[in-house]
Amino acid sequence: MREHDLFERYESAFDGADDTMRRKGKRTNRIADDAGPTRRGRMTEEEKLRVSRLREDQLSTADTPEDGDRWSTWGDADQGPKPHPDWLITELAAVDRELGIVKTGKEADVFLLERAIGERSTLLAAKRYRSNDHRMFHRDAGYLEGRRMKKSRETRAIANRTAFGRNLIAEQWAVAEFAALSQLWQIGAPVPYPVQRSGTELLLEFIGDADGTAAPRLAQARPDEDELLDLWRQLVATLMTLAEAGITHGDLSAYNLMVHDGRLVMIDLPQVVDLVANPRGPEFLDRDVRNICGWFASRGLPHEIGDPSALVATLLDVAGMA
Repeated sequence: MREHDLFERYESAFDGADDTMRRKGKRTNRIADDAGPTRRGRMTEEEKLRVSRLREDQLSTADTPEDGDRWSTWGDADQGPKPHPDWLITELAAVDRELGIVKTGKEADVFLLERAIGERSTLLAAKRYRSNDHRMFHRDAGYLEGRRMKKSRETRAIANRTAFGRNLIAEQWAVAEFAALSQLWQIGAPVPYPVQRSGTELLLEFIGDADGTAAPRLAQARPDEDELLDLWRQLVATLMTLAEAGITHGDLSAYNLMVHDGRLVMIDLPQVVDLVANPRGPEFLDRDVRNICGWFASRGLPHEIGDPSALVATLLDVAGMA
């Protein structure tokens, strides 16, 4: 139902009211009993939202491509850093098609998406943050320290965890992750290329095989001695790259690292922490290192190689905080 149709139904409730008043010879606020349902004043916020959703649903249905779920949203989104990879499809006439879910999580779900135009196509990971009714960002107050909002109203809303504030927090996570991925990609860190951000949806390079099989998490790997040492060296190089940029992952574990063709790839960075601006930055860095060192130790990496205290000291030195 379109909004003006709803307004016409609202107006029709008063049909015949003028004739009734003239027959009585006086003005009245009473509507004839058979005039239909009555309503006073403006539409409620709930009704406005319902009408808006109906209109959006009708528009999206009318504008859906025959061979996909939607047209490319590239033109309306924040776009990834240049130069764009050769595999990226940026034509606005491209079509997006959903291929299924890859992973569910506390804060977001990840879907497999194909973007195609003509004979060209590419697989993308669509990370979508859940609505505030289901969102379970843990310990968000600690992560948000050091981040500043431009408006005091927004700052108060976040502090009080109002519905508006929770939506702002979700937006902050998406913006922070997209910015971190863009920054890290540009300095050569092993992260997925951030294709675009639209609201709280991120489209990312798909890390996996051409048939849509996602690369396994490090937690699923069973490396031999040589492979374990190679993965450790890749990890240290990655952590040093982040430290040079003044950041740490914030929630690093063997579940936030993928292994694709022997290459370690860091993922899930909505809670990226600024080591300087966040007063708890060194604390988060220490926790990241000890968490991941624990996994490598459980797989047989000698303590003298994977000593967490020594690695933390090295990273703080690289970050200029020693």
